[in-house]
Amino acid sequence: MAHLRSRRRLALAVPVVLSLTASLGFLPAAAQAAPRAESTAQAADAADFAYLVNTKTDHRTIESVKKAIAKAGGTVVVAYDKIGVIVVHSANPAFAQQIRKAPGVQSAGASRTSPVTAAGTTDEGAVQYLSKAEAAKIAGSSTAGEEPLEADQWDLRAIGADKAAKVDPGSRKVTVAVIDVGVDDTHPDIAPNFSASQSANCVSGKADTTYGSWRPVDADHYHGTHVAGEIAAARNGIGVAGVAPGVKVAGITVAQPDANQLFFPESVVCAFVFAADHGVEVTNNSYYVDPWQYNCMDDPDQRAIVDSVNRAQLYAQRKGTLNVAAAGNSNNDLDSNALVDASSPDDSTPVTRTVDPHKCFDVPTQLPGVVTVSATGVTGAKSYYSSYGDGVIDVAAPGGDKYKIPDTPSKNGRILSTMPNNSYGFLQGTSMATPHVAAVAALLKSTHPWATPAQLQALLKAQADNPGCPTGPYDGDGDGVVDATCVGGKRINGFYGFGIVNALRAVK
Repeated sequence: MAHLRSRRRLALAVPVVLSLTASLGFLPAAAQAAPRAESTAQAADAADFAYLVNTKTDHRTIESVKKAIAKAGGTVVVAYDKIGVIVVHSANPAFAQQIRKAPGVQSAGASRTSPVTAAGTTDEGAVQYLSKAEAAKIAGSSTAGEEPLEADQWDLRAIGADKAAKVDPGSRKVTVAVIDVGVDDTHPDIAPNFSASQSANCVSGKADTTYGSWRPVDADHYHGTHVAGEIAAARNGIGVAGVAPGVKVAGITVAQPDANQLFFPESVVCAFVFAADHGVEVTNNSYYVDPWQYNCMDDPDQRAIVDSVNRAQLYAQRKGTLNVAAAGNSNNDLDSNALVDASSPDDSTPVTRTVDPHKCFDVPTQLPGVVTVSATGVTGAKSYYSSYGDGVIDVAAPGGDKYKIPDTPSKNGRILSTMPNNSYGFLQGTSMATPHVAAVAALLKSTHPWATPAQLQALLKAQADNPGCPTGPYDGDGDGVVDATCVGGKRINGFYGFGIVNALRAVK
């Protein structure tokens, strides 16, 4: 399955990302990963591959590059002129090498290593559906004023969201877009707050706004519906409650409709641009962009992926959108010198490689200005699976932890939320932590409507509660082995960043 988050900063020398280099100040000249052959696309014979071509944004350059694309045997799928990103299909195995030589092209490469056919998330483990008997048991434990299943939502109480809803549930002028596998807007807990006018299907790289296009293709594409419920499930006496039950939620589908549910970069570029152009205040990104878990800047294809997605998310920021993303479920130290990536590329044959996460980037998580989120369990400790890193994690939030058992009717340490076909289920992952942060950001935007994305991020950090690094060795799964090392102090550290977000403080 794609990398639903559960997700992943940059180093370009090309002019287009000078804004990135200036904002981060750490982009090196080369990445630490043995470059693969120029492009797997070269091995194909007469099959269409998808490419990203990044250019200057002036009209003359873009038109010139489009002519060069056609000359090299490419067909333009969509051109995002405002950010200089062109999505192309071509059966020419030498297309990437040829187009890189065209005047005005700043980076270009294949967006995947397998042919185009007619994306990943970050939840950890299989879903556990809630049975009717279990739902009845939970409902019997709810108190007056709570939603029927709220007794099992330990995560709401952990960040004061239950109390915050009584003060301010959030403004309907604020929308959080769930960039994901699709959102079932017919679910009775989601329908009251769903914004169809800000929803679309971006799978092809070009936005399709046909009514219902944002819905999941089947019940197995449940991830986005779960995330949407965590953010904005209505307090309507039916099932669960969202962290920000008064704001609107939209769905932008980017996952391929097959069983792998991969999130390719052209789809994500489309989603960021669409969200920005349709007035979305916050995007939730519980995934990493396929096919590379980490994109290394010394590989021309991976470099083009970083460049294009970064242009799109920076465009969204300039338009007033805060982007929130998951740190990932690999229990990786994103501030370490070396990580083993055995899963990439995930659309063909993976090759084990060692990468430096300071030079090979988890996208969009490690892009500048994106809020990077780690996960916690019911005790407030880092979840056993959550990736971390000093200077990488911005804030933390409840994402669930099966080893930490809450005092709830189900005794389930995962996160309960909405599922397709009017059902409910438990999931855990940084995928589940991220919507808690996106929802708190929406509450902050409701309280501070003129706040910019940078100001919202500062507010998120200011209202967070930081438990500090563990006083002893960290053994997340209880097997007696030290699983991770926390670096930093009480104010900022690698496990929690500036701390665990607090919904009640956000509305006060």
